[in-house]
Order: sequence, then structure tokens, then C-alpha cells
Amino acid sequence: MNDIRRTILWVVFGFSMVLLWDKWQLHNGKQATFFPSPAPVTAQADAPARAPAAADASVPAASAAAGSAAPGVPGAAAAAPAAPRERFEVRTDVLHLTFDTEGGALVGAEMLQMADLVDSKKHFVLLQDGTPNVYVAQTGLIGGAFPTHKTAMTAAPGPRSLAEGQNELTVRFESPDLGGVKLVKTWTLKRGAYDIAVRHEIVNTGTAAVEPRLYLQLVRDGHKPAGESSFYSTFTGPAVYTQDKKYQKIEFKAIDENKAEYVKEASDGYVAMVQHYFASAWLLPEGVRREFFVRKLDAQLYSVGMIATLEPIAAGASKAVDARLYVGPQVETTLEKLAPGLELVKDYGWLTILAKPLYWLLDQLHKLIGNWGWSIVALVLLLKVAFYWLNAKAYASMAKMKAINPRIMEMRERLKDNPQQMQQEMMRIYREEKVNPMGGCLPIMVQIPVFIALYWVLLSSVEMRGAPWIGWVHDLAAPDPFFILPVLMTLSTLLQTALNPAPPDPMQAKMMWIMPLMFSVMFFFFPAGLVLYWLTNNLLSIAQQWIINTRMGVPPQFNLPKFK
Repeated sequence: MNDIRRTILWVVFGFSMVLLWDKWQLHNGKQATFFPSPAPVTAQADAPARAPAAADASVPAASAAAGSAAPGVPGAAAAAPAAPRERFEVRTDVLHLTFDTEGGALVGAEMLQMADLVDSKKHFVLLQDGTPNVYVAQTGLIGGAFPTHKTAMTAAPGPRSLAEGQNELTVRFESPDLGGVKLVKTWTLKRGAYDIAVRHEIVNTGTAAVEPRLYLQLVRDGHKPAGESSFYSTFTGPAVYTQDKKYQKIEFKAIDENKAEYVKEASDGYVAMVQHYFASAWLLPEGVRREFFVRKLDAQLYSVGMIATLEPIAAGASKAVDARLYVGPQVETTLEKLAPGLELVKDYGWLTILAKPLYWLLDQLHKLIGNWGWSIVALVLLLKVAFYWLNAKAYASMAKMKAINPRIMEMRERLKDNPQQMQQEMMRIYREEKVNPMGGCLPIMVQIPVFIALYWVLLSSVEMRGAPWIGWVHDLAAPDPFFILPVLMTLSTLLQTALNPAPPDPMQAKMMWIMPLMFSVMFFFFPAGLVLYWLTNNLLSIAQQWIINTRMGVPPQFNLPKFK
């Protein structure tokens, strides 16, 4: 009976993993791995759009032709001036940025301390404005014929690179007078920082009070980031955060179908574009009333943004609104210091409550050890120590089952023609020996959420990118180049299976071996850090099982299945 239950548990677990994997792929807008359906054909954008999405009709709409605005939309006059357009580069110690005088927008961001996933000799590029990839940050004013991100602006002269010993660099744009308003936009970059201060100074040059509203938005295409694995899926798309509703991810598919659900207005929170390991986010000071919007611009472009409501500005007066743009890696400790809830762009899903303390512990271990690979090994070891008594109880139960297995086998052979009596006799043996057939499963089931949470910690942590372990493993975020760790992990999984009692039914025996093999195949394409974690867990489990079996007088033996 125990063998049957164990086999059923394996089958249910394996099939559940397959279904969950496929559902997770679909949840993130990707094609299912095991049960794929034809992918919808989407048209490419004819040209990179550089216009904002709209929360309402007052925000300038997108247009295929550069420098033009949608007819009939208030604020379209802001795009009219035809001034020479310029793009220039700005460099700090961690960022290589590209600015556009059209709207004073940020249209390129290269991470100088991050290697590209496809070509490790190049730097990773997050923001860009090309074909087919578009990912830019824009701001402007609405509420009248005011300067927008389509307005030709003038860049003030000044240094374009952070000099040695210099800790701060500014880039200043000034718009022409439009609708009685002039917009001065100042970007301030700091050494070692991925967050950029952006001050918007709104000057009323007219003779009457004005009530402009400031919008900040992120525009990107809906393509999957280059270099991502097809064997595991991470979220790519917009997100909105408020203290009230917390973190809300928005799938591109939901935007396509006009089913996007998110908070529409608040006095706190941020908007972000999220992908594996990296994110961009617009931040406003708390207390500033803001409206959130998410919109599809054309066949491939989407935007997420905020509109800040400002107090009326009297004639001849000015008002400054400070914002920040984060463009960089999802380093949890850094994000926590910038804004409440910003660390949630590093998405652990429903296991966040377990994943956050696990990441904290992993980070502390790294500070002591200095190597992320050995920190993973140490963390798994600590978890095994923490769950020692639970595991001991499970392995003790399995050892008892192994000890009485010869009696069970003999009884089954003797009563094979009388199933009812066989069941009664089996239960009698369990009662006499004080064995719980499920005793080996329940303690392990309790630990599953913890180890799944650790899986997401390792999968989501950008610190693993380019982090070496030993010898041939130079990047814990990339698959093992020689498949040594996956092979060892597969062998350890088979060893665990061999240490368990062999089921009498050949079909059960086959399933007991086939399911671990199927599960192991995926690890050949997983990041080395994840495989290292699983291998370490397997080896420690085998060692503990071996010790407990020996102490209980049940010498470990290898039970190979009979496939006759």
C-alpha cells in the first residue's frame, strides 16, 4: 500500500509540475512548453514610436511620423516647432546614457558593469530606441498647448562624462515658450547610482494662471528580452505599486484585451517596467496626487505612467516638481532604500514572505564568504540543519517501511489472489510495527514551500549574473557549459531513488525511475546556481538518509527496479 501511495504521489507531483510549468509560461504571456498552442501573429511596428500613451484624451497620442502629433488632440501644438534634433551620450561609472533633445527624453541606457546575456563581451543594454526594440523614458506637460516629450528642446552645454573625483553630473534641457509655459528639465546623475534625479521646472511666462499637469511614462515593446531561457519563465511587463493595493503586475496580454486591472489614483506609489534581473521605474515624492495609466500604443508598443496633479501657477511664477527615474539591476538592498515597495519589482510571486528572509540570509552569507556559489551551498546546509528533525522523522519512517518490506512482499505474494485480505493483513502489520505509511511524505511536504521560495530567490537575483563559483563555472546565472552539475544532479536523484524500497509492481518501479529522470532533464538548461542548490540539497538528503538508516539498523542498500 505504501508503494502504491508513493507512486501515486510521484505521478501527481510530476504531472503537477508539468501543468504548473505550462500555466506559468502562459501566465507570463509565453508559449507553453509541454502543451503549446499556436502563437498569435502580431504585426511589427512600422517605426519606433516616441509618443506617450494616454490616460485620457488630453495626453498627446502616438504618431508614426516623427515630430508630428495626433490631429484634434489638445497639446498637439507642442510638437509643431521644427528645430534641429540632436542625440548625445552621457557617461558615469555605471551608466552609459543616450539623451534626445526631442522632449529631453532618455532613449538609451547601457549598464557598464553588467555583461550582455547573448554576447558577454558587450555591456547589457536596457533602454534603447531602435527597430524592433524600443524602451524609453519620457516626460512632459498636459492641460494645454504646453511642452511635451515631442517638443524640440535645447540642451545646455556642459560636461558629458563624470570626471575623476566628480560625484555628480547634470544634463539640462529647456523648451521654447509654448502656451505661455516654458519647461526646464534637469537630469542629475550621481557616481555609483542607477537612480537619476529629474527636476521639472515649470515657468509661467504668460499673463494668466495656468494649471498644467506633469506626466512621466515608460514606453517599451512587447518582445521577450533577448537571451532569456525557453525552459523557465519570468515576468516581463508594466507594474503599478501603491501602499493601498501593493504591487500589481500587468500582463501585455491583459492590455491587449483591455482587461488590465490596477489602481487608477493615489498619493503615493510608482510605475515600473519589469523584466528578468532589471527594471525601470518612475518615482514621485509621497503626497503628490497622481493618476496611473497603462496603454497599448500600436502593434508592439506599450506604456505605463503617472500624471501628477499640480497647484495653479500664477503669471510670472514657477513651480518645480522633483522626480526620480531608476534604470538598473534589481538589487534588492538598493531598491529598498529608494522608495517603499520598490524592491518588489524583483518578483518572488506568492512566496515573497518566505523568499525575502531567504535572500537576506543568502546576502549575509555572501558578505562572510565572498562567493555566491559557496553562499548557496552554505544556505542549503543551514536549511538542512533547520529542518533536521523533520527530515529525521521522515527518513525514520521510511527506514521502518524498508525494514518491514520483506514481510510486506511475502504477504503480497501469499495473498495475491485475495486483495481484501491482503489489505487487512497489511494494515495489521502497520499497526503492529507502529508504521505510518504517509509518515515519510508529510515532513517533506512541509519543506516544499521553503525550497520553492529559495528557487525563486536564486532565479531572480541579479547578483548571480557573471558570478563565478569554482573552475568551469564562471556564471551562476548561465547553464553549466559542460553540463557537469546537471549530470551530478541527475545521478544524485537516481541514487536517492535507489535507496528507497523497490516497489513490487514493475509499472510502479518504472514510474519511480522515469519521473526523476524527466524532472532532471530540465536542469540541463537551468542556471548553474539553481542546479548547484538542488545538487547540494540532494547530497545532504542522501547523507542524512544514510546515517538515519544505519542508526536504525537498516543498512542502506541499492534497490534497482525490475523492468520485466
